[in-house]
Amino acid sequence: METREDGVRLIAIFTDFGLDGPYTGQMKAVLHQGAPGAPVVDLFADAPAFDARASAYLLAAHVAPLPPDTIVLGVVDPGVGSDRAGLMVEADGRWFVGPDNGLFALVARRAARLRAYPVFPPPGRLSASFHGRDVFAPAAARLARGDRPDAREALDPGCVDRADWPEDLARVVYIDRYGNAMTGMRASTLAATAELMVHGRPLRRARTFSDVPVGHPFWYENANGLAEVAVNQGRADEALGVRLGDRVDPRQGTVATGAPGAVA
Repeated sequence: METREDGVRLIAIFTDFGLDGPYTGQMKAVLHQGAPGAPVVDLFADAPAFDARASAYLLAAHVAPLPPDTIVLGVVDPGVGSDRAGLMVEADGRWFVGPDNGLFALVARRAARLRAYPVFPPPGRLSASFHGRDVFAPAAARLARGDRPDAREALDPGCVDRADWPEDLARVVYIDRYGNAMTGMRASTLAATAELMVHGRPLRRARTFSDVPVGHPFWYENANGLAEVAVNQGRADEALGVRLGDRVDPRQGTVATGAPGAVA
């Protein structure tokens, strides 16, 4: 039997759709219809396209500032229309709704409390190619307005994880509008003296942009805890030829003591 909680929750959208075209707008329309009054924020509309693994590390790093009862609608879904399932995952009080393709694997792995359920059945017409609108947005709206899944339908929480994915990913997972390259590595796993190798070039750590000369490349711990490659008042993607998916390797012996190694 489904349960219900009072109150309307924040919905945060994480997709690779982009803001051009109808896709994000159509999902928001479903959210507003299904959970009137629920605030909706765009966390990412430009997650790595078709890449659930890279997106998983990006998402896990960006959920901490969200309120603890946020509903995250996550759709990076290259397998849409196939036999891949949908999931609703409760991790430390936040709910994550989207495809069962590893997108929530790192969130789940790092959670102290975890539950997983099949996604609510779609309420009406189901297209073959837009489950973000037809399946996951209606489910997120139901969660936001207080509906909860039947506890008897709970899945093994281990199904959310991807055991073959590393703790930290030594690759570029996002390039922002300034050309800064976020990696899938938590900076806390790297020693203060660590250097990151980018296309054979060693980069030293700095605290912030102004700590290095203008035009100088470096790496730093960004505001969400990831190791990020940057150039002071420049573009790391252009200066270093960095692209999504490129390896960014810590130099030998520079991983923080007791921290899990970052591997691709």
